[in-house]
Amino acid sequence: MTKISKRRFFLFSLLFPFAFFKTSWGHPSKPNLLVVWKKKRVLALYRNSKIIKAYRIRLGFNPKGQKQKEGDGKTPEGKYYITHKNPNSKFYLSLGINFPNKFDKKRALNKGLNPGSDIFIHGLGKKNVLLHYMFDWTEGCIAVTNKEIEEIYELVEPGTVLYIYA
Repeated sequence: MTKISKRRFFLFSLLFPFAFFKTSWGHPSKPNLLVVWKKKRVLALYRNSKIIKAYRIRLGFNPKGQKQKEGDGKTPEGKYYITHKNPNSKFYLSLGINFPNKFDKKRALNKGLNPGSDIFIHGLGKKNVLLHYMFDWTEGCIAVTNKEIEEIYELVEPGTVLYIYA
């Protein structure tokens, strides 16, 4: 090897390992699964069965049990998908959820009820941060802080699976 080639090789070997640090240290990987545990008030982002990030959440104002009808203040339980990103949300940023799914619609129809709609993962908008930490306050949505929804909004893509457990 010539002197110049050795120097280039040495510099390349020093610099190459750092080429990927921004993506691995700057933000978590993009998740392929979201899981909400209502009782624990946690939203976890998973990539290949490993938690990459978790957030404290707030739910509907009447969170226990499965959402039955529009206006009941419950957060739904089941398997859903992220349908879209809303950059113009009343609550800063939001991710749409495909609620009601076919099971929710059938359950409501059998009871003669309207299952409701417009369930999102969203920020606070102009809501008081202290109240967010003290109470479940949404109409059935999953709420995080504005700073947290910025990160979630950037990481989560439409089509991502979401499981919501009691």
